[in-house]
Amino acid sequence: MPYNSLRNIDFDPGPFSRGVPGMTSTHSSSGDVNRRSFLKASVAAGASAAALSETAQPDAVQAAYWPKPPKDIEIGSRRELFIDGHLIEQLKGAARQELHNPVARDQAIVHDAPWEGNNCGYCTVFQDGYLYRMYYRGKQLSVVGRQLITNSHPEFYCYAESHDGIRWTKPDLGIVEFNGSKKNNIIWDGVGTHNFSPFLDKRPGCPADQKYKALGGTMREGGLFAFASPDGIRWRLLRKKPVITNGAFDSQNLAFWDETAGCYRAYWRYFTEGITEQKVWKPAGLRAIRTATSDDFFNWKNTANLVYEDSPEEHMYTNQVSPYHRAPHILVGFPMRYVERGWSPSMRALPERAHREMRAESHIRYGTGLTEAQVMASRDGVHFKRWNDPFIPPGPERPDTWNYSHLGMATQPVETASDLPGADRELSVYGKEGGWTGTSGSFRRYTLRLDGFVSIGAPMAGGELLTRPLRFTGRQLRLNFATSAVGSIRVELQRADGAPVKGFTLDDCHELFGDTVDREVVWKGDGKLSDLQGQPIRFRFQLKSADLYAMRVATA
Repeated sequence: MPYNSLRNIDFDPGPFSRGVPGMTSTHSSSGDVNRRSFLKASVAAGASAAALSETAQPDAVQAAYWPKPPKDIEIGSRRELFIDGHLIEQLKGAARQELHNPVARDQAIVHDAPWEGNNCGYCTVFQDGYLYRMYYRGKQLSVVGRQLITNSHPEFYCYAESHDGIRWTKPDLGIVEFNGSKKNNIIWDGVGTHNFSPFLDKRPGCPADQKYKALGGTMREGGLFAFASPDGIRWRLLRKKPVITNGAFDSQNLAFWDETAGCYRAYWRYFTEGITEQKVWKPAGLRAIRTATSDDFFNWKNTANLVYEDSPEEHMYTNQVSPYHRAPHILVGFPMRYVERGWSPSMRALPERAHREMRAESHIRYGTGLTEAQVMASRDGVHFKRWNDPFIPPGPERPDTWNYSHLGMATQPVETASDLPGADRELSVYGKEGGWTGTSGSFRRYTLRLDGFVSIGAPMAGGELLTRPLRFTGRQLRLNFATSAVGSIRVELQRADGAPVKGFTLDDCHELFGDTVDREVVWKGDGKLSDLQGQPIRFRFQLKSADLYAMRVATA
């Protein structure tokens, strides 16, 4: 849907940009493209582009191919998820890839302080040792007559923390003054306050006084600026000029250290058409996502627009991409999908109709825009499998839902304890509620099993998964799976040509049943899995009333 009549105020609340001329596929004949090899290809393709500087950067490269897995996939002893099709050679019978929706839990935090407001958002959450950290923008929106009021108070960036990821507190930090007092949880009120996005820098050798870094800024301010902090609380600008300038930035833009590729990676907003410059703001087309890499957090290269495997052209309002901590070679994102659906009986039947109609008088999209969370994954940082069904749909109609900015997600999942005593730990993600009415908003916590984004599932009728040939290191095959009381999983190992490995056939395999994130597969014979290390081996999974979420060949 075209983006028409965008105003300078971002309430917050097809074709992609052209690539380097003459770019062709640079992947190897086996199609072996991971993040490191894709970066090398991008350097070659972008050689004719202008050199990067602090204030000028080249147009993004548009990838000219969809990478194919290599003939043999090296998995070592790492955990592999089925969130994409990278490992899958064939699904038979009733087996299918199935997207799983998180379960809504409690309100994690309510933004009700005078310096916060109903439009708090652009939230970052990460675990830092035994501490969970949360950063979010404080902002209040009001509609008076037909005018949207965004300056009830200045924007601030605020901080909360938790020892379990479930119960959050807002410490009095004494850093920024609000109404004559520094007794608040505000950490920043300078340039970049609209979308300040911190992260814990895990780069080896990172200076202690830059242990935490952030990007923040809008095109009005010139682009994205670089920040650093020794403690995650007290922040400073690293440079006076922006470090990324080729985008729109009127969204949450973020960065992190990518240990798989050995570089920093950033993701930010751009528009597929129109002009988004500091002095000329006429965006058009679709809201979309751009990425780049850097060795030093200042000079950015390998700029590319994200490409999706089989998804329609849609507005991606945010990106929320980060390495999945249990399998960091896989980048997982929770973009917020945005759509304008116009007026209809169903639109008028949604919650808070009177206020919806009132704010639509300021701009129709403020009343008829809807958002929800999606999930996507990538192995090279540019090509993403984006699941077209929602990861978290708006859900049951109730106040502060089914509106524009509902389910803007925090940046990454964290591990938390289950509500069920003795159960495995689970993932928590956080989604926004509110955004328009009253003087407060909130983030709700949602939970999902570890690695539980997508499974290979089959009903009692049964089905099978056959992987591509995998080369592994280790001596125990361990699975994250769930079955019914009568369900089961069995595993057979095959040579690359499909011949079963003696001692590791389906008949040799003890049935697995239960519901656990980590259990060893056991065969009846005395064969050693470690004897097959380094060889191309296919894994054949037979499933009945079961879901398989992840696999790994463990070294111990």
